Amino acid sequence: MHRSLLLIIIYLAFISLGLPDSLLGPAWPTMYRSLGVPVHFAGVISMVVAAGTVLSSLFSARLIQRFGVATITTLSVLLTALALLGFSYSSSFLFLCLLAIPLGLGAGCVDAALNNYVALHYQARHMNWLHCFWGVGAAIGPFIMAKYLARGESWTMGYNTVGWIQIGLVAVLFFSIPYWIKKPEAEQAEDEAKLSFIKLLAIPGLRQVLLVFFLYCTIEATFGLWGASYLVLVRQYEPEKAATLVSTYFIGITLGRFVAGFLTARLTNQQLVYLGQGLILLGVLFLFLPVNATVWPGFFLVGLGCAPIFPSLLHETPRNFGEKHSQAIMGLQMASAYVGITLMPLLFGKLASYLGYAFLPGFLGVVLLAKVYMTYALNRKVAAGKGTPAPSGTRV
Repeated sequence: MHRSLLLIIIYLAFISLGLPDSLLGPAWPTMYRSLGVPVHFAGVISMVVAAGTVLSSLFSARLIQRFGVATITTLSVLLTALALLGFSYSSSFLFLCLLAIPLGLGAGCVDAALNNYVALHYQARHMNWLHCFWGVGAAIGPFIMAKYLARGESWTMGYNTVGWIQIGLVAVLFFSIPYWIKKPEAEQAEDEAKLSFIKLLAIPGLRQVLLVFFLYCTIEATFGLWGASYLVLVRQYEPEKAATLVSTYFIGITLGRFVAGFLTARLTNQQLVYLGQGLILLGVLFLFLPVNATVWPGFFLVGLGCAPIFPSLLHETPRNFGEKHSQAIMGLQMASAYVGITLMPLLFGKLASYLGYAFLPGFLGVVLLAKVYMTYALNRKVAAGKGTPAPSGTRV
């Protein structure tokens, strides 16, 4: 009973993780005018949040070893809640940048802690549904902001509402602390002597998996950011029609993760990753076709293909590298993912300024091929490190 209740609380925590991730975009057209800054300054806030997330992901294992998953998750959500409430009372761009630091720090710890906890204690379907609930939160955030903006109220009200939702979750997490599974004292003492980052990188397959996470997040973030620009500037869609089509991409991710949860009864994590890569390839091929009838299925298939990859890779972490170092490795994986999210959409934007936005499907195709190769290399390296033939996957 407690185990099921705790899983529901973890799902709620991931909804709350998705809520603030999608607030800045819809709020920014109003925010930058009220703050008196250029429109491109949104990227500054976004990069500060991402930098905080990368930093906390890297050091999350040490904090969790010392204070435990439940305490760190509760304090991290409290940190993000206070940052969001601070956003709602701010009229200064500099103050928002300062608040973006604790917002990123809190998000990185929650992400690394909960992903590893679910990978260790729950089946693969729950990892897929966990990230499906992140999509639910990311979808709700813009609706909350749009509600206030449609009434003519300030963007600060959207941040205030989400901040208080986070405070409510903090209370729930606080009372759930006794239900979290704790490590035996002997294991906890052994974990104090964790490997350094350099020694972790010597583990067979770790460098490959970091590249896989980096490449996957390059695809997901670049397509999510530049898909609408591709539709408007290359396919000649109206902006509102382009926004609707981009939403099908995110619907594909959310729906795909819900369905992938059921597919884990038949397919392994590794098989789901390969299936997802195949669907992305099909979607990219649809986008290469010179007829607009293939655009909608192309966007949907790319989202559907992205859906199982990230959760399946995360759930494989303890099986690929062992439970002893899984929390530290989970933090490294999340850091690598956020570096891809932060840097690669910016790189594509720079490339597109020279090559044109028609280059988007080609860029995705090149990154996807590199990811397919690195996924294959990862599986072989991990299998060789275990002294077994390369498996098709571990059934969970």
